[in-house]
Amino acid sequence: MAPTTPKAPAADAALRVLSHLAAQRGPVAASRIAADLELPRSTTYDLLSALVDRGFALHLPEERRYTVGPAAYEISAGYLRHAPLARIGRRAVERMVDATGESGHLAVLHGRHVLYLVEERARMRPSLVTDIGVRIPAHLTATGRAMLAALPPAQLRALYPRGTQLERRHDDAGPEDPAALRRLLADVARDGIAREDGEVTPGFVSVAAAVRDSAGWPTAALALTWREGTLDAPGETACIAVVRREAQAVATALGGRAS
Repeated sequence: MAPTTPKAPAADAALRVLSHLAAQRGPVAASRIAADLELPRSTTYDLLSALVDRGFALHLPEERRYTVGPAAYEISAGYLRHAPLARIGRRAVERMVDATGESGHLAVLHGRHVLYLVEERARMRPSLVTDIGVRIPAHLTATGRAMLAALPPAQLRALYPRGTQLERRHDDAGPEDPAALRRLLADVARDGIAREDGEVTPGFVSVAAAVRDSAGWPTAALALTWREGTLDAPGETACIAVVRREAQAVATALGGRAS
């Protein structure tokens, strides 16, 4: 059967370009997009320009390439709030809390922030700032660092270009500039686990692991949080193992892959 002609050709083409960008592991050239989608180059550049203007795509001038922009995360997070991730993630967080007795949560990346979709406070544990719907700068949180470390370098540079002032919440804790953030994320990428010590809330420690989709992009991150000094080394190791296991379980359930 021959494909039907779209009723809104321009909108259809723009969505095809956006979907193509989202499916790539890293930034791509406009010429490749035009070839892959069999679109005229002039049309492709016009569509990319419109997507960049609206924040759905990012142009990386030094590389002459394009990638998904922050506005696309807004759309994806809106979907995820109602999609299987929230349901599957809630069960994973509940299992983590049951296994460790510590509080757990699940977050997604929203540009330079994380958005918390699931939060489960363990019995007899204090309330945390990571409540559902709360946004916190990604570079300060364990969940944010886990996801940022899974992004391609070009995407990370687009989010945190040179000269970006990184917010701090308490006592100048946390990376001070994009270079310091990249060094921190290199360790996270190597270990597969992100950690945060009092940079969000003084006196609390969090560990997190990314949930990756089939292309390797960070769909979400799972984390456990506890009061500093309440766990010994074996206890912390056990929490890290639980976070790793449940992040992989969620990725598998969603058709993704290991961190």
